[in-house]
Amino acid sequence: MSKSVLIIGGSSHIAQAIAEQCHQQGAQVNIISRQPAPKHSAYIWQQDALQSEGSCQHSVEQALQQQPDTVFICNGVLHDDLGMPEKTIRQLSSEQLLQRLHSNVVIPAQYLRALFRYLTRSPEVKVLVLSAKVGSITDNHLGGWYSYRMSKAALNMLVKNFSLEVARLNPSACIVSVHPGTTDTPLSEPFQSNLAQGQLQTAAQTAQRLLKVRDGLKPEISGALLNWDGRVLPF
Repeated sequence: MSKSVLIIGGSSHIAQAIAEQCHQQGAQVNIISRQPAPKHSAYIWQQDALQSEGSCQHSVEQALQQQPDTVFICNGVLHDDLGMPEKTIRQLSSEQLLQRLHSNVVIPAQYLRALFRYLTRSPEVKVLVLSAKVGSITDNHLGGWYSYRMSKAALNMLVKNFSLEVARLNPSACIVSVHPGTTDTPLSEPFQSNLAQGQLQTAAQTAQRLLKVRDGLKPEISGALLNWDGRVLPF
């Protein structure tokens, strides 16, 4: 159980559910988000409107004053006004691919770089980066979803690389990417009709699972891609 938690990308349904449950457990919750803090918020909010390298660094420096022992990075985009996931490469556009790479890889990379110095000096710190099982190259048996799959595969490599560098300076740290499972959010809404009964989870259920994964993290699995139940997934 954490005493202080930092949530980056805090406006999503899953991030908000994590924040609520951590708050209920007595943790200090600090959120970095593009969205402004709601009135009477129970958490500390740092607004990052531009998500540039400079704004990421500034927001992180402010948030680290609370000395978090756990960091969640929840940024990510599956679909937006640019389009839905591609069913065929004939639907792939450079604009959409670049935007997915920016949202799903570049922004988390900026935040991890801003966190680097802190993570190398904080004993037993834990970082959970929300990824996706469809980013597993080995587990891909269906194809499609080109830009999302590629961006999540790149995110998993980012986390692996970063974990190795941090471990050289702080062997007690644990940094993982996590597949949260299919959750009832705007991200999954267009794809919920074909799900098996019981597969769709509420944001609160997903948060509970992710916190259980956090509680079980050990340095020896740093760099891994984990399923929502803590099982190691193939890259």
